[in-house]
Amino acid sequence: MWSFFSFRSKKQYKDIAPDEIFLDSQNLPDFDIYQFEGHIEKPISKWSLSLLSLLFICVGVVFVYKLWVLQVAESSQYAMKSDNNRLADSIIFANRGVIFDRNETPLVWNDLNDKNGDFALRVYATSSGLSTILGYVKYPTKDASGFYYQTTYIPKDGIEKIYDSVLSGKNGAKMTETNARGKETSLEIVEYPHDGENIHLSIDAGVQKSMYNAMLDYASRAGYRGGGGVIMDVHSGEIIAMASFPEYDSNTLSIGSDTEKIKSYLTNKNNPFLNRVIGGLYTPGSIVKPVIAMGVLTEKIINPRKQILSTGSLSVPNPYNPDKPTVFRDWKAHGYVDLREAIAVSSNVYFFEVGGGFGDQKGLGISNIEKYMRMFGFGEKTGIESYGEKAGVIPNPAWKKSLFGKEEEWRLGDTYNTSIGQYGVQVTPLQAVRAIGAIANNGKLLYPTLIKPNTSYESLSTPVPLAESDFQIVREGMRMTVTQGTAKSLNFPFVKVAAKTGTAELGPTKSLVNSWTVGFFPADNPKYAFAVVMEKGKANNQVGATLIMKDVLEWMNLNAPTYFE
Repeated sequence: MWSFFSFRSKKQYKDIAPDEIFLDSQNLPDFDIYQFEGHIEKPISKWSLSLLSLLFICVGVVFVYKLWVLQVAESSQYAMKSDNNRLADSIIFANRGVIFDRNETPLVWNDLNDKNGDFALRVYATSSGLSTILGYVKYPTKDASGFYYQTTYIPKDGIEKIYDSVLSGKNGAKMTETNARGKETSLEIVEYPHDGENIHLSIDAGVQKSMYNAMLDYASRAGYRGGGGVIMDVHSGEIIAMASFPEYDSNTLSIGSDTEKIKSYLTNKNNPFLNRVIGGLYTPGSIVKPVIAMGVLTEKIINPRKQILSTGSLSVPNPYNPDKPTVFRDWKAHGYVDLREAIAVSSNVYFFEVGGGFGDQKGLGISNIEKYMRMFGFGEKTGIESYGEKAGVIPNPAWKKSLFGKEEEWRLGDTYNTSIGQYGVQVTPLQAVRAIGAIANNGKLLYPTLIKPNTSYESLSTPVPLAESDFQIVREGMRMTVTQGTAKSLNFPFVKVAAKTGTAELGPTKSLVNSWTVGFFPADNPKYAFAVVMEKGKANNQVGATLIMKDVLEWMNLNAPTYFE
């Protein structure tokens, strides 16, 4: 029985049609075997399945390989890139040192409230003739991507450049961490910056400003095109004031954005970049007479009490044309004057005769004139801490031949004119104040300095080995210049001043002049020497350099009387 039904079952279901198995449920009640919802396609081959499996395996191998490269083979490089994306090294700029005057007044400082993003701006106390002393800087500079390719302040002139190694300091470094949005999340100082050292100048800002303002005032009255003034301690060589005009503005040049103003500096014929005290060469005129007098006394050319007559001119016979003598003029007829009086009234005739000789009066001669002028520092640089210092010129026969040709001989008139500071003589105001300082201190030719204190001045001076009694005679003549001579405007009740004035005529028409005044104070116990020159003023004006020192000394009496003690 079992086998019958079993057989029957197998035979009964052997030919069941596929559509009977996949009948749609909606057609099942009607048993409509011809109503299908689809039909059977050819089955997927084993080869296709194998190929698809191989593709998935290859993709998996590639992914595994890339993971191995990222995590193992090149993990350090990618880690570094990742750190660089979130960690940034940057500079911490060191502040430059502050520059003070002798009284702790800041002359150059850093604006720490305006760091300009990364570094402090320098602020200069200008409008007082200080710019050519202090100089200026150019600031650190970024490229188009915002990275600093110039990482230091670049000094361009003056103390900023001379003492850059002291003022500059050393930059530091920091590391900043940012998140994916670029927001700073942490800051680490890798190396702290070291600010530059401060410097104390010998300059007194108040005296400096009073001198500069006085120069501007009188220049506007008399049409002077420029000028320079200096006051020096006759024992240490420290410069108390050193004003020059016109001048540039250090703040303008450092920032560099005011192109019109900078262009005006560059095109200004009066050269605001020139420090006239150290780099301006001027015909000195009669301010060299005290130095010539020292040579005359040392060489015993004349007894200082012997008088020479000045009628207003000196006529020298012309061997080629006796009817036309060469006339050398004095600025006025002084009558009989001795050496002290000749200094006081600035007699040209007196110094013509003792300088070059006349009649039976022996003269110093051009060789000795040059000797003594060089002994007092003319014709050489002083070595002050600044750029652009000039040596000047002392004319002599060799100089004349080199300039005008071998046929040009040195003549007596050349000696005459050199003895009163004319002809080819060229000096700086700093040389002038140094020479007068040596007369004031009995023969120590100092090396001027802008730094305070100058404790080594004894070793930084050159002796002028002349008789102290001769120095005293010349000092007495310079004092008489103030009490009864050409510098009476400096005759004060509050301080005794000794001085020498000078007016150097310029050009063939002599329509322009340089006005000079030099001297020292207090006269009976010299502490400070001064020299002022006003450049290219009208010859007929009544305003000279002496009035500038008058204003300065009056300001000092009211505001800094300790200089007179």
